[in-house]
Amino acid sequence: MRHIFLVLILTISIAFSIQLPQAASKEKELQSVIIEVEGDPLEHKKYIKTYHPFVKVVETYDTLFKGLALQAQEKDLEKMESLEFIKNIHGVQTYEAISITEKNADQHAVLPSAINQTGYTGKGVKVGVIDTGIDYTHPDLKKNYQQGYDLVDLDEDPMETLPEEGLPTLHGTHVAGIIAADGELKGVAPNAEIYAYRALGPGGSGTSVQVIAAMERAVKDGVDVMNLSLGNTVNGPDYPTSIAVNRAIELGVAVVIANGNNGPNNWTVGSPATASKALSVGATSAPASIPFLYEPVTNKEIPLLPMIGSLPWGLEKYYPIVNAEDGKDMSGKIALLQRGKIPFYEKAKQAEMAGAIAVLIYNNQEGLFQGMVENENDPLTVPVAAITKKSGQWLIEQMKHGTKGVETIYKETPAGIADFSSRGPVTVNWDIKPDVLAPGTSILSTVPAGYKELQGTSMAAPHVAGAIALLKEAQPDWTVDQLFGALKTTAAHMETEEGESLDPIVQGAGEIRPAEAINTNTIIYNSLLAFGKADGGTTNKEKKLVIENMTNQPKTYSFDIPMKEKGISWNLPLSFTLQGGEKRKVPIKLTISTTQLEEGLHQGWLKLTEDEKTYQLPYLFVNKSADNPKAMGFEFSWKSFSKDMYMYRIYMAEPAKRVKIDLYDPDTLLFDRTILEMEELETGINEGQIRKSAVGKSGQYKALITVYLEDGSITTHETQLQIDEES
Repeated sequence: MRHIFLVLILTISIAFSIQLPQAASKEKELQSVIIEVEGDPLEHKKYIKTYHPFVKVVETYDTLFKGLALQAQEKDLEKMESLEFIKNIHGVQTYEAISITEKNADQHAVLPSAINQTGYTGKGVKVGVIDTGIDYTHPDLKKNYQQGYDLVDLDEDPMETLPEEGLPTLHGTHVAGIIAADGELKGVAPNAEIYAYRALGPGGSGTSVQVIAAMERAVKDGVDVMNLSLGNTVNGPDYPTSIAVNRAIELGVAVVIANGNNGPNNWTVGSPATASKALSVGATSAPASIPFLYEPVTNKEIPLLPMIGSLPWGLEKYYPIVNAEDGKDMSGKIALLQRGKIPFYEKAKQAEMAGAIAVLIYNNQEGLFQGMVENENDPLTVPVAAITKKSGQWLIEQMKHGTKGVETIYKETPAGIADFSSRGPVTVNWDIKPDVLAPGTSILSTVPAGYKELQGTSMAAPHVAGAIALLKEAQPDWTVDQLFGALKTTAAHMETEEGESLDPIVQGAGEIRPAEAINTNTIIYNSLLAFGKADGGTTNKEKKLVIENMTNQPKTYSFDIPMKEKGISWNLPLSFTLQGGEKRKVPIKLTISTTQLEEGLHQGWLKLTEDEKTYQLPYLFVNKSADNPKAMGFEFSWKSFSKDMYMYRIYMAEPAKRVKIDLYDPDTLLFDRTILEMEELETGINEGQIRKSAVGKSGQYKALITVYLEDGSITTHETQLQIDEES
């Protein structure tokens, strides 16, 4: 039995969000599932072996979560649902690798090895890659590949998804190459040992439990570093994957996570990059030439996002544009199409066959999107790019009033932060994320049967994982806290062209510099100062800054006194000296007069100096309330092995009296029905079940989530929802 799952996609993304085709299941007689259990997994394993002899227990999990991996025929697995100790059955794919894109501008390829100016190679350091698997036969990877495991098929072959198995993948291979390629291409740490764990199956999709199970397997295999270039859209610190990440770090594994590709808006970092102990990574961008459409009469500029698998957008002159939906001649013109149910490749191929010189696809909802038109068997010969719904509708309106065409102009952009890089902070605990930055655009690395330039925070994170392998080789006795602290302490503080510091929630501590980290004289352990929320009146906050002198000589430190700011008062220590090897807690006190400040996020920088060195320490607090999302990560899917029951899950950033989810026709925006109402929701995950009869007819809908907060305010959130019949 195969279920089509509904989803408001909660991406454990490979740093992007694209419209992925349904992942194809492998046609095998045996089905594989992972179950979460209450109580002792070992006791439950004995029970299943005794009373369900046709069900094979493949793996037992008891380190990062409690569960069992099972294999059996479908009819035998269906009997599992009645067992009282089973919390959840995870056989369905609901998480995705963080999106990646091919480069969309005129940029020179960035080589992963460029960041390694240390003289170290990561020799002897074990790096676990939790991803889509890897092509371990690649000539640049086979030397360093040690072993792995497939958490999708539950076997010891973590190969990328092959075309005959469903939508093929390449993400994990690209990530592994950035970390430790050792051949024609060199990774950051070319002598590091690669351990691969396939947690994401066809199309780069998998469950949170597959990800956690892969992490547990990696911990038991003794990896030193773990890279997760994946994530979801839940901006909260206590999602299960974030909890598992924190636990792995407590066990001594350095876990590095891509921050996500949902920028440039705030509050877009998703779990597990929201984990408080993780080293979360944003992306820097190399200098580039970015294409824009330009309509000269109105002086209008429209940003383009070339699709994955598309030729570069290289148009150099004025071209006529035509709305392809009108059935007009497209020969030698730019074809404009609306995003819909037909795959992007098919839309673009039809336009190409009709003679179009290029294809624009505008969104059917707000915002920009990243699409895929890759087809190795019959690749497109014209460029294809996405534009926003607003831009598409504007072009159509202009065409009605006589506009015949558009030019393409190119803008030079300096090195900086990639627009797609997700921003913080994190809801609930208001942590500053990302922690650090690394290169994330036009990164050349390995893919099955070759090499490719891709971009995304998925590419930035393995730069950091490789850097930690270098630090681990150079400083084998350092703890995870020291490794992370050294990278953050020595990170390059990033500024605008005008010399203004970029916000803490954009850059964290700044861009990593491995050579400086290895040789640092000082480590500041908790340099990202998150003071939380000030609820009213005069609020006093305090953080303990932990500083370690790594030399054998005394060192004296002092704070620059911040400029006086209405409503904010700092109490910082006077000059202080640490003896050689001394580690000390230094109090940082902040008084907030809430009535004298605007509500919302407040962030900035404190400066700590030591001799001629200056350390920039980011700080953040929330005054009363912020514009953060209140409800996130709505999932809606068939309950495993059930023919008449759906399961739902929603994450709340704060308690709510009531949440209502209404469905609207996506084309007419007419109200259709209320599908779900929940009352008295707590912070964190809220979940339940709903019968098929109560769900109503299948189809694609726009879902409006209305949150009624305890203070009487109301917030809303829109998302897409596809309801399909069981199949």
